[in-house]
Amino acid sequence: MLCLDTYALVEIWKANPKFSAIFNQNFVITDTTMAEFYIFLYKNENENIAIEWHNKLSPYCQYISRDILIKALKYTINNKKENLSVFDCISYIYALENNIKFVTGDKFFEDKEGVLFIQK
Repeated sequence: MLCLDTYALVEIWKANPKFSAIFNQNFVITDTTMAEFYIFLYKNENENIAIEWHNKLSPYCQYISRDILIKALKYTINNKKENLSVFDCISYIYALENNIKFVTGDKFFEDKEGVLFIQK
């Protein structure tokens, strides 16, 4: 099982073959990551594209507990020098807590525990 971050979703949307294969695997997307991806598409494309991808990915979305949110916010603060996305930290902590791989291309996470790092 994999947990995708926004970086991975954007690369899938761009049809990057390094990331496209992920669609053939079992994966989840946190609700917060889905929200960030929706906003990315809304800003960079249009609302119809954002809605289309939201509908396509909704079956893979997972609720985030308050406990994970708090742990992720602490992680963000404890790594503030890295200027990390709160959304990415939420997905990363969710993945760790659920013993699944966190998929990203974000350099900060490259050598972290439980990460499947895919370079563009």
